[in-house]
Amino acid sequence: MIATDIGVDERGVIVPCPRCGKHNRLPFERLGQDAHCAACQTRIPAPNTPIDVTSEAEFNAVTSRSALPVLVDFWASWCGPCKIMAPELTLAADRSRGKWIALKVNTEELPQPAARFGVASIPLLVLFRGGREVARSAGARPANAIEAFAAQHA
Repeated sequence: MIATDIGVDERGVIVPCPRCGKHNRLPFERLGQDAHCAACQTRIPAPNTPIDVTSEAEFNAVTSRSALPVLVDFWASWCGPCKIMAPELTLAADRSRGKWIALKVNTEELPQPAARFGVASIPLLVLFRGGREVARSAGARPANAIEAFAAQHA
């Protein structure tokens, strides 16, 4: 799966079936559980790539209702360190499939969550569990450090 294949709405994560390509919604409350395609019954693996969030409603739904911890990367397109960290977050999300999900919030396009959580510098990783912020870490970091941060606080 590539990042553009996976989306989110206010009810769940939208992922394509690896066999037939049909898009399936994985309800936030059931993330981490076995899922199967509604069309062909093929097992659908947990998301393994950061998911772009494009609305405050989506952000609120994922962070408050996800059964898995949610690691949010607050970033901006003009930020050099953000660009450097992006592939590292993708690698960490792939290696941590099923343990947590990763979201990307562009602070220029979606400033409300960044303002609400006092994002003062980017890139900023914020880990949410049960709708609450449990940890944050500023600055670019390699995949293994991202995984260690998430594992320590998840």
